[in-house]
Amino acid sequence: MAKMNQEVITKALDWAYEKAVNGLPGAETAQELAENYMRKSSSLEEAANSLINWQISKSATSGFLTGLGGLVTLPVAIPANLASVLYVQLRMIAAIAHMGGYDLRDDKVKTFVFMCLCGNGLKDIIKDVGIVVGQKLTQAAIHRISGTVITKINQKVGFRLLTKFGTKGVINLGKMIPLAGGIIGGTADGISTATIGKVAKNLFLQGSPDGVPV
Repeated sequence: MAKMNQEVITKALDWAYEKAVNGLPGAETAQELAENYMRKSSSLEEAANSLINWQISKSATSGFLTGLGGLVTLPVAIPANLASVLYVQLRMIAAIAHMGGYDLRDDKVKTFVFMCLCGNGLKDIIKDVGIVVGQKLTQAAIHRISGTVITKINQKVGFRLLTKFGTKGVINLGKMIPLAGGIIGGTADGISTATIGKVAKNLFLQGSPDGVPV
């Protein structure tokens, strides 16, 4: 198992996001997932809630990622279980961002998707890097954020995830991201998944950077 460090976390995040947006064999992209839920729902709120509930109840089942060919083409430095968990979580978050009309190929949007993995810690990162927002964090506000600040955010996200994953590997992944349950044989933690989903929903659908609906 590769020794966990910030470089490994960064590579894993980039790999997982690219696969979530561009697709893995046999799996819907984040955009396709979002469109499917929006077609079946009467509102964006309902679509996001249904997606999150599905993520909690279905994605943690064993074999969810079985047969996804992309997982065998992982960069050598990225542990397969870490990549799998991040892929599942990032696809959920990115799908919610797409529901909110965000461009998933925009690097700044990508950074905010990554921040949602930090759960309620997202608001602390925004405060730490000095972003001042009004009542809502809009798409326009995100686009005005400088490249320097985006770099700082990415560093803080990497550090937070590294702290939660641990520097010695991904043995304790399940403590942070519950979907490790079905993927690496642990126990799913629906509360954690619900938290990440709620943060993503509040940010991308309601413009609230502090995890509380505005």
